[in-house]
Amino acid sequence: MNKITVYERADFEGLSREFTCDVPDLHELDFGDCIASLKVVGQPWIAYTQPKYEGEPHVFEEGEYTAVERPNSFSALRLVHHDLLDPQITLYERPHLQGACKVVSEETNLAYGYFNDRVASHVVQRGVWLLYQHPNRGGWHCLAWPGERVDDYGAQLHFQARLSHLRPLRPGRPTVTAQLLWDQKRIEAEREVLVDEIVGVNETESEQALAAGSTREYSTTLWQSFHFSNATSLRAGLSFTLAVEASNVFTVQKGRSESCTRRERSEVALPAKVPPRTQLTIHVLRKEVTLSVPVLLTITQNEAVRTEMGEYRSVSGTNICARFSMRPLPAAGTSKEEQSGAAAGTEQGMGRVAAIGIEPGDDVEQVPTRC
Repeated sequence: MNKITVYERADFEGLSREFTCDVPDLHELDFGDCIASLKVVGQPWIAYTQPKYEGEPHVFEEGEYTAVERPNSFSALRLVHHDLLDPQITLYERPHLQGACKVVSEETNLAYGYFNDRVASHVVQRGVWLLYQHPNRGGWHCLAWPGERVDDYGAQLHFQARLSHLRPLRPGRPTVTAQLLWDQKRIEAEREVLVDEIVGVNETESEQALAAGSTREYSTTLWQSFHFSNATSLRAGLSFTLAVEASNVFTVQKGRSESCTRRERSEVALPAKVPPRTQLTIHVLRKEVTLSVPVLLTITQNEAVRTEMGEYRSVSGTNICARFSMRPLPAAGTSKEEQSGAAAGTEQGMGRVAAIGIEPGDDVEQVPTRC
């Protein structure tokens, strides 16, 4: 919502009023000539020193103003409804749009070029502009509105050949909502990485407890990023949130924070016992998945709604599982030839693998353990 909140004292103290539409005369609302500080949300506002939008205009773009330049002097407020995203004004060195011309689409200090103090007329194609008498936003100033054609600065503005600086008004920050299109997700890569190996050998004739314990803790990693389209109209500094899941809300700030890495800890369950005369081998594996998901961005600005697409990407190492296999040890007194034959027979039987636990995990040292 576009709104302005005005206060009768500096630092947002004293009586206050909030407005969301034009106010031609603040005196009718018992708040004339008493504004000392204000806050603006959304589009810019123009404060005038006389009722009915007369007198000297003062522009307030989105932000907080603890003290205004001309306190206790504003009698009217006007909201700038116009589209400010793609401003353009054409300046001419002679009246009636004649002579050399210069097209401007951003804030410009004419004192740095050849058009300083030479402008005699203009036409505004898009946006709302502030025109200044002196460089660096100095001196007398006036507003130029979209579609406006001023044929003679001298007759209409009393501003002949004195334009040195101009800038377009900035639009208010848009609000952005993001929707992940999970039905269109793409899994780009998938692999399992060995992060730990635990070996328990029980050479006795009775069942033994695994020395490694019944659980072991591992770290996990989730890397995620957001990519804007090349044609995005969103500017640096804009932020919004992506609700990937209930426990994962990813905040995107364009140009500053478009990726992040999350690290956590998780436990994996292990077999508690090793049968008699058996070697137990446990492989702890991390499953890494790389995926991308299209994101629909809905952008609301100045009561207009538009959409554009982006892309969420993640490399997830948050899925950990423990798999084990058991191989019987040869009986005492068995010859080497018999041991190798028995081992060959058991290798064929190791195809049976059981999943013990599924939790997230990350890089850890490999620690063999014996009973």
